[in-house]
Amino acid sequence: MNKIKKIAFFSDVHANLPALKAVLADIDNVQAEEIYCLGDIVGYGPWPNETVELIRQRKIPTLMGNYDDGVGNERDDCGCAYPDPQEAELGQQSLRWTQQQVTAENKKFLASLPGERDLKVADWQFKLVHGSPRRINEYLFIDRPASSLARFFSGPKMDVLVCGHTHLPYIRHLKDGLVINDGSAGKPKSFQKGEGGYSPAVCYLLARVGKDELSLEIRTIRYNYEKTAKAIEKSALPNHFADILRGQEKDS
Repeated sequence: MNKIKKIAFFSDVHANLPALKAVLADIDNVQAEEIYCLGDIVGYGPWPNETVELIRQRKIPTLMGNYDDGVGNERDDCGCAYPDPQEAELGQQSLRWTQQQVTAENKKFLASLPGERDLKVADWQFKLVHGSPRRINEYLFIDRPASSLARFFSGPKMDVLVCGHTHLPYIRHLKDGLVINDGSAGKPKSFQKGEGGYSPAVCYLLARVGKDELSLEIRTIRYNYEKTAKAIEKSALPNHFADILRGQEKDS
């Protein structure tokens, strides 16, 4: 009998507690048997401790994202790529504010997270990363040349590479395997072409895995983004991050 296992993957929560709760509620509703977080729990949003603590309470296996590294290890930079100096300064304000808010215990947790995870389900070999197998903050966009992505499959057996970091979900079939970006469970950017452009909805990846079956679904979840936006405006975080959640500003 080919038993099907449901596995959920999410990342880039960025301290957006209502979004995380909505994603987890949907994951529970579809009765996923395993859940994995691919990093960037904190940053930009108003509830860094609460999001860390919810993931810890749920005992969700979690990778280190570049922002988790920047906060947990109290670095001077979050490892993000900003297109202009103004965006970079806003990012630095977010990093400094988040470092001031996160408790010592939660920083220790963030600093302890692994950089990648190998996962075997039935006959399928998954590799989970935040950015790429090479760097925690490398962006694997959907338009990355196939020849470049193929290099990741040239080592030990790997059928599926699941990543985050770009906040842009996609499922890409290559000759040697699959590359999947699970989007963002807290700070969405424009969805891939065909989904109506920018949406305030967050998303995650649901995989149904069996010995001879692998079906993949990017599930989009509506949530109370206005609650998060207003909480950002009441904090010392830049209001720009609230505007992004409302779809009023184009994110970097």
